[in-house]
Amino acid sequence: MMTGQQYKKSLNDNREIFFEGERVRDPLAHPVLSQCVERVAAGYDRFYSPAPGAVSPLMAVPHSAQELHERIPLLHESDIVANVTYQSLMTLTTAATRIADSLPDYSKRIRRYVADAQQRDIRIVECITDAKGDRSRPPGKQDDPDAYTHVVERRPDGVVIRGAKLHITGASICHELMVIPTKAMKPGEEDYAIGCAVPVNSPGVKIVDTSYAPRHPDVRTFPVSSRTHMPEGFVIFDNVFVPKERIFLDGATEQAAVFAHSLGLWERLGGLSGMAEEADQLVGFAQLIAEANGLARESHIREKISEMIIHATLVRSALEAAIAKCHVTEEGAFPDELYTNAGKYHGAANYNLMVRHLHDIAGGSVLTAPSLADFENEQTGPLVRKYMSTMNGVDGEYRARLFHTVRDITADAYGGWRAVTNVQAGGGLYAQRIVTRRYYDLNGAKEKALHVAGLDSKSGK
Repeated sequence: MMTGQQYKKSLNDNREIFFEGERVRDPLAHPVLSQCVERVAAGYDRFYSPAPGAVSPLMAVPHSAQELHERIPLLHESDIVANVTYQSLMTLTTAATRIADSLPDYSKRIRRYVADAQQRDIRIVECITDAKGDRSRPPGKQDDPDAYTHVVERRPDGVVIRGAKLHITGASICHELMVIPTKAMKPGEEDYAIGCAVPVNSPGVKIVDTSYAPRHPDVRTFPVSSRTHMPEGFVIFDNVFVPKERIFLDGATEQAAVFAHSLGLWERLGGLSGMAEEADQLVGFAQLIAEANGLARESHIREKISEMIIHATLVRSALEAAIAKCHVTEEGAFPDELYTNAGKYHGAANYNLMVRHLHDIAGGSVLTAPSLADFENEQTGPLVRKYMSTMNGVDGEYRARLFHTVRDITADAYGGWRAVTNVQAGGGLYAQRIVTRRYYDLNGAKEKALHVAGLDSKSGK
């Protein structure tokens, strides 16, 4: 396993990173990216074990519902790159299981890669969403064939790929990129049915970063995003060679969707888990601010918070059901598709309403509360403390800190990131509706309805 210091050194490998128009030669020296590197390094140190052959708990495959459940708090406390690494390895493990009969050689290759990644203790991110071009047309009928990542040359020792993958969290500060097809492919689209692992420093890989990191001198008014921000990468594959042993799928269009579906399962479980935690946090902030404002007993406030509580309870119930009803095989434990997708859909579809309730309860100070520096100023400090206070026992700075946190997580750059990713992570709401319908026992529901109507054999008519 790697220490945090070893992780930092591993990033000095000539990778091509760009941030706001400039090449980043050393992410450790960059004012924004360095903070992300430090957070990932701290995660390495936390789980480090010098024991030979030790595997990080964030990279180990769970083999029971209990192990699945125990993994969740560890992931919540870890950086998002560690989370994505776990999802990547579980995606590959799931895909290897599903293609074992039809593509045994690729399945074995995937398993070897997973075992090697666990031993090297590397960080891997998911590269699935393509540039896509004209969304109304399939990959092979785009004006620009590079709109979807594809193979442009096949050699005896590997392939050359070209294209781009978008919205790749942490790409610039990980070690490898798990590249998989973004959707099902049809005959004639064999070049787009490519799955592989690409080192970040491979010649031809370029990563253009964006970030929701706060850029203010005093980040205390950004209590969450200042500690948790990660870069979002626009990953470009400009004629990148991939050795044969790193190819997990090449040309088998009938199996292309397996990888996307496998990733969807684990991304949605991660999203569901995150939303269960976020829903409880939103309830907590709503109650705290209602109490600080003296409105906790008002009926319309209680009604909104009750609705938020019901939402939080249903999201967490879906998470618990997805784990409790997991499918255990020799390869590992895999969450239930129905409860994972239904729960993720419900959480994402109702998130904005819960945030609206919180904003309605909190009021305009979510946006306008004075900064902590204003409380420390000799002239303004006593006055803003006086007027931000609401009653004996409610300090003005305490109340301002609540507002700053609510703004940071729901109404600023990070809040926007959360709002969009809650919907888009794992394929968007439509994808979750499709999978939910696929796994729901619709025939069983019809039989129950017929029985109630007295129209089936069980009714005796």
